[in-house]
Amino acid sequence: MELTTLIILIAGALCGGFVSGLSGFGLALVSLGFWLYVFPPTVVVLLCSMVSQASTMRMVRQHIDFKLVTPFLIGGLAGVIPGSVLVAHADPWGFKLFVGLFLLIFPPALYFTPPMALSFGGRWMDGVIGWIGGVMGGFAGLSGPPPILWASVRGWDKHQRRGVFQAFNSTVLIAALTLQTAHGLVTRDVLYAALLALPAILLGAWLGARTYRALSDRSFRNVVLALLFLSGLSLVWSSFAGLG
Repeated sequence: MELTTLIILIAGALCGGFVSGLSGFGLALVSLGFWLYVFPPTVVVLLCSMVSQASTMRMVRQHIDFKLVTPFLIGGLAGVIPGSVLVAHADPWGFKLFVGLFLLIFPPALYFTPPMALSFGGRWMDGVIGWIGGVMGGFAGLSGPPPILWASVRGWDKHQRRGVFQAFNSTVLIAALTLQTAHGLVTRDVLYAALLALPAILLGAWLGARTYRALSDRSFRNVVLALLFLSGLSLVWSSFAGLG
């Protein structure tokens, strides 16, 4: 592996790990901004996201409310299969550009809106949002944005939201990784790149988890929305940079 490629791999792993440790999501969204320059995105992101999730799961497992999480998980697992099928047929450039533009609009809109506690759709709507996240996770490792934005307007506290993010992302990404492995997409080169990235991911996740403990509910909400917005910038930038 060339030195430049290795530096980009480690930088993306460290930044993505920190964000995931801080917020319970975001390794794929952040790391793609680095890794799209040197790697096909999907499988490497899935591998590293799974490890980052596992590294911080112990910290938040006591806050996971399975009554909240279950509809998201059911919908998410149902969406992983069609998402994984899309890998071979859909255009990842257009998909990531669409997600990036979406994230440039909705997080700022929520930031300037007073905190709310929507009850629209109840658990059924939670499942629909989970399904959308499952499709996105199966296709490109981007399972987080739909349930994260939805949880941000449900009126839950930071531990409840973090529990939903963490349990949902871990489950969907593991399911997506299993399907992609069955399709032969996990190659020796992919495993090698993931192993090189793991120490930086774990270090970043540890630092992010320590920062999370110091945040208030309001601060956590603002951090999540800011990270989603920056992820949108990263996705849009990398999409157009890939045209050059």
